[in-house]
Amino acid sequence: MTKWLPPRHLVGAWLALLALLALTVSLAYLPLGAFNAAIAMSIGAVKAAIVAAIFMELRHRNATTLTFAGAGLFWLGILLWLGMMDFLTRT
Repeated sequence: MTKWLPPRHLVGAWLALLALLALTVSLAYLPLGAFNAAIAMSIGAVKAAIVAAIFMELRHRNATTLTFAGAGLFWLGILLWLGMMDFLTRT
């Protein structure tokens, strides 16, 4: 019986996600001031891109699937923007 090994790109993506997780946790303990949230969001965006490209296999899909994935991301941006505007305009 042969032993099943996962493809190298899955292992590489998993290791990259673990490294970014370690980076996020270590940066949480540094006093970065106003840059702390921006750096954490940037790392989170990179992790989301890795998950979308590798595990959701969006890099091998056609233009229609990529369009709908982009539309979902655009809609999420609208919802986050509206939520932030509500939060910022309250007294």
